[in-house]
Amino acid sequence: MARAIRIVGSYLSPYVRKALVFLEAKRLDYEIDPIVPFFGDDRFSRLSPLRRVPVLVDDRVTLCDSSVICQYLEDRWPEPSLYPRDVAARARARWLEEFADTRMGEVFVWRLFHQRVIRPYVFGEPTDEAVVARVLAEDVPAVLDYLEAQLPREGHACGELSIADVAIACFFRNAAFARFEIDAGRWPRTASLVARTLGGEAFRRLAPFEELLLRTPLREHRAALARLGAPLSEETVGSESARRGALAV
Repeated sequence: MARAIRIVGSYLSPYVRKALVFLEAKRLDYEIDPIVPFFGDDRFSRLSPLRRVPVLVDDRVTLCDSSVICQYLEDRWPEPSLYPRDVAARARARWLEEFADTRMGEVFVWRLFHQRVIRPYVFGEPTDEAVVARVLAEDVPAVLDYLEAQLPREGHACGELSIADVAIACFFRNAAFARFEIDAGRWPRTASLVARTLGGEAFRRLAPFEELLLRTPLREHRAALARLGAPLSEETVGSESARRGALAV
């Protein structure tokens, strides 16, 4: 029997990872079509008119934004809760998620990860080392300085584990793929929170699939995931040729 929830998007996307962490934490049954959005076909365009991932398809809706998807999963399956119950804490968690999705996405995905991973391994283009050097010298410290001022010494960003912790950790996971590590001496609160969050069970269950893809040629991703036992969808909206476009939201 087909699973009730289908996610379209690669395990390596921080936005897809955010949705998958919610599904794992809530113990929901799902299947995944692990495409890189650059390789989505015309059916993918119909599912996601902006050609972004993740896409969620279930028995009731098709959704194309990671924040909307996570809120939908929380509303439909509220336990365990991944949003603070206090209204002010919930608003703050949503803001930190927005900061992660926009500013951290711009810095860690579209500048660092794009240069060190997407350009060479998807499009066969060289990394622009001048861009990387500027990002590491200017943009990354500014992001970390802000987070360090917002995060507690211990525990989670807004009390219990929430969307804020998940979203922030997802981008540092991709930063690690692009060979960046947080300097724990300079930004100890951020380093500690990210380590605690990535060490959680939901993130740990996804890690083997991510690590496999990092060492597997792009066109072999689906076959490699099948051998590892990933919950793959029967059909894919992937294609053989790449199109440039937006990556994720």
